Amino acid sequence: MGTWQTFDTREDRTRIVDEALAAGMNLFDSSPMYGRAEDNLAKALHGRRAQAMIATKIWTGSASEGRAQAAHALQLFGRVEIYQVHNLVAWQTQLRMLEATHYLPSFFAELCDVMQTGRIDMIQLPYNPRLRDAERRVLPLAAELGLGVLIHSPLRFGVLDRRPNPRVLKEFGVETVAQALLKWIASDPRVSCVLTATKTPGRPTENAAAGQPPWLDPDQRERLASLLA
Repeated sequence: MGTWQTFDTREDRTRIVDEALAAGMNLFDSSPMYGRAEDNLAKALHGRRAQAMIATKIWTGSASEGRAQAAHALQLFGRVEIYQVHNLVAWQTQLRMLEATHYLPSFFAELCDVMQTGRIDMIQLPYNPRLRDAERRVLPLAAELGLGVLIHSPLRFGVLDRRPNPRVLKEFGVETVAQALLKWIASDPRVSCVLTATKTPGRPTENAAAGQPPWLDPDQRERLASLLA
């Protein structure tokens, strides 16, 4: 589950986290860039931190501020399983303790440079049937190097504009367009985890259903992509 925008609020997000955990979604992604998100996520996980994995980020060009952001996150969560450099900001400075992520394909070349340093274990990037730039170099390189891959923005970039016939979607083992998109991404063997953000009760359960096998084979993925892209 992502927390961008949806957890930057004064509202309590415990109900959404309750549902996410019940549905089997146990990795939560956040960042200092997301305003109140880290703090709200920590409050929503109070008393059950052990049930979740936290992926958060450093987002600053300052080494001292980076240490302060890390200290704040560790105060909130006790530990951070996946730590990333948000948008590659000052990654040369921050990489000693963190990993790397970017949200724009235009920076994928630099991301590949970071990947090849041998100093990271995981990357995060956007990927869906309408945004397949990662397939050219990033995903093959991640597989070659054995790096984990988190996917953000799976339902953005206009992919929800297409509405295939529900009967057609059932052929792929899904019921909604969102599930189709999430299963399409999750079926790529190079992808470790797909992040979705929501503030709407019921959506975590719907989204989590897309993470259940059977997975789509390469032919099914291409046929589904032609319906969704």
